[in-house]
Amino acid sequence: MSTTRTLAVFQATTILQPILAQWRLARPAGQVATTVLLLSLLPADGAMAQNSIVAWGDNSVGQCDVPAPNTGFLAAAGGLHTLGLKADGSIVAWGYNGSGQCDVPAPNTGFVAVAGAVEYSLGLKADGSIVAWGDNGSGQLNVPAPNTEFVAIEAGSSHSLGLKADGSIVAWGSNGYGQCDVPAPNTGFVAVAGGLGHSLGLKVDGSIVAWGDNGSGQCDVPAPNTGFEAIAAGWFHSLGLKADGSTVAWGYNGAGQCDVPAPNTGFVAVAGGGMHSLGLKADGSIVAWGSNDFGECDVPAPNTGFAALGAGDSHSLGVQGQAAAVQEHSPARSALFLSPNRPNPFNSGTRIAFSIMEPGRVRLQVFDLQGRLIRTLLDGQRDRGWSESGWDGRASDGEPVASGVYFYRLESNEGATARSLSLVR
Repeated sequence: MSTTRTLAVFQATTILQPILAQWRLARPAGQVATTVLLLSLLPADGAMAQNSIVAWGDNSVGQCDVPAPNTGFLAAAGGLHTLGLKADGSIVAWGYNGSGQCDVPAPNTGFVAVAGAVEYSLGLKADGSIVAWGDNGSGQLNVPAPNTEFVAIEAGSSHSLGLKADGSIVAWGSNGYGQCDVPAPNTGFVAVAGGLGHSLGLKVDGSIVAWGDNGSGQCDVPAPNTGFEAIAAGWFHSLGLKADGSTVAWGYNGAGQCDVPAPNTGFVAVAGGGMHSLGLKADGSIVAWGSNDFGECDVPAPNTGFAALGAGDSHSLGVQGQAAAVQEHSPARSALFLSPNRPNPFNSGTRIAFSIMEPGRVRLQVFDLQGRLIRTLLDGQRDRGWSESGWDGRASDGEPVASGVYFYRLESNEGATARSLSLVR
């Protein structure tokens, strides 16, 4: 139930998740992952081949036993089971399989995001369609038509959410608390998150919309409801990541899952488990708080080098590897530094700043989800230090592009890195 800081969705964490090695991608991953990964643009040099999943907490049904080879993972999600997204676009699933939630449907290829709830799983394909498998007792697998143009996914306990490229949210499955009744106007959303009986949507203006079960105040977003960049949800609590790197938590707090540990700074991603919360710091460490009955808050040593995180019901997940997603928030750790675009999401224009240590040729380009070049923003010589460019949401031919998730990639003599952005018309 998470998203990464720069996008949602993407959640993705956020999503992003997504959201690794040499790429800064949206939506992170969590119990409900919303990371969208541009697989066709991933580096071909095997930089992420050693990215592994670290799992801890409840292992009563093997949800922490990562299958070999534990390599090449981009994102992780979980419920009573765990899902791992590989760089080759395949999904690996393990743990409780009582409803077939670990039986990934064929063809197990072309996936760009994963989401998991207690007894079912969701996968987002590169073509914008959603694949769902496992328990369907509440219709949570019945993706409404047209099953196209999705850019992020979420799984609540028995309801599902999908974010469309046009900024609208589609929700289906259990609706006993109104968790599938997206409030009007159903426009301008850039991220989604789902709890046991409530739903969250992040708007392009940085505000959060919450609906569904509010018995513990999980839909009462604290004021000021502004400046949010990512969202996540636990069973009965909600999390919002602010642009300043702080985390806001509200709702049920019986296990301290809303008591963000000090210092509440430097967070770049959040995830919500059943009764616990996780935050990824810019230095690559994970902070965990709330219920610890199964050791789900005891991050294994060494608590370093994490690039993404996720949370199951009572277990926690971290993707460990070459964490460019973290390094990009700390110029001292990498010669090549690509800042998050501002504003993000955006409507008419956004600015992109970057820094290089070695003078030379620099190329800054925007791609769509299919890996197609949309526009080259920069291609020329730059001196050492900071530079800035902008994008007005138009393609190379001058025509406006559609709302959705895009990726901007920076190349120089020092290497390459990328981030995601969201355009909402």
